[in-house]
Amino acid sequence: MSNADQPNEPVASAGARPDPVRPPRAAPASGSLALALLLSLLAVGVSGYASWRQWQQMRGSAADSREMAALQRRVGALEATLSSVSGQSASLDQRLSDAAQVNRSLREELLSQDERTRNLEDAVAKLAEKSLSGHDATLLDETESLLRMANERYTLFHDAQGAAAAYALADQTLAAVNDGAFSGVRQSIDAEREALVRSQPASRVSALQQLTELRSGLAAWPLKPLDNPGSTPSQGVWARILHALAGVISVQRDHGAPLAVADARFARELTELDLAHAQAALLAYDGSAYAAALRRVQESLSTRFDDSAPAVRQARATLRQLAAVLPPAAPVQLGAALGELRNLRAVHALKQGVDGTAPAAAATAAGRARP
Repeated sequence: MSNADQPNEPVASAGARPDPVRPPRAAPASGSLALALLLSLLAVGVSGYASWRQWQQMRGSAADSREMAALQRRVGALEATLSSVSGQSASLDQRLSDAAQVNRSLREELLSQDERTRNLEDAVAKLAEKSLSGHDATLLDETESLLRMANERYTLFHDAQGAAAAYALADQTLAAVNDGAFSGVRQSIDAEREALVRSQPASRVSALQQLTELRSGLAAWPLKPLDNPGSTPSQGVWARILHALAGVISVQRDHGAPLAVADARFARELTELDLAHAQAALLAYDGSAYAAALRRVQESLSTRFDDSAPAVRQARATLRQLAAVLPPAAPVQLGAALGELRNLRAVHALKQGVDGTAPAAAATAAGRARP
């Protein structure tokens, strides 16, 4: 250690009293060394912290520069996107304006088409109201003729089947008319046709077949014996005398043929005529004549033919079944559809006359008004 580091001791003067002797102090070598070490460590930490902070700042600045570059790139991309979007928006605006113009033109065309359609509808309505076409008039005439024919056929011949067929043809003909005013007439035609169909007997064909079979089997029916009475002869005295005389005297009628042959031929012909009459009455829907013919046939069977024969018994059972084929019923009232059709045609003719007179009068007045 240099002299400068040692403490200065005061120089005692010669005459002064010497101080009392003090013990010498220890040199502070160890404390200075610790302080120096602490200061050096502190300086190293501060320099390290400063270096670390500087390194962090340099690193942050580099990251910030990279982020700034990325942001600049993103901003450039956004600007390019905005420019493209603005261009597309301009093109869309142009397209919208073009579409608006097209819509206006289409609307004008639709309005013109609507007006033309209304004009056409008015023209068609005027044509429909003016008069029926020749085709419709022909169809109406044919329908009226069919209805009149059906009424006459049912009135004269009671032919419900033929009248119903004529009504069906009239309905088909009226369906081809291009006028909805005649739909009510079709409903009336259907109602009268259904009434005619209901009035027909369900087993008419089978009844006719049974009557034909009876006529064909009539020749095999046995007659009642003419010489044998139906009751048992008495056993009295006079009966024995008459029986004895019958062996000696015989009385017979002879008109060119034997009695049994003539009687059988006459009975079968009458019965066959009655069966034919029943068939004709069934075809004509004449209930009273049909029932009377069947009663006559039943009376002929009971009086002229042998009831004990199986064929005769079967014929009587068949006749009882045939008696219920044509029950008495009220005739069908026809003519409502024909009257309704005629009334509608008269109304149409009157309307046509009024519509034809008004334009003619207007044209005459316009001609008179001209100078």
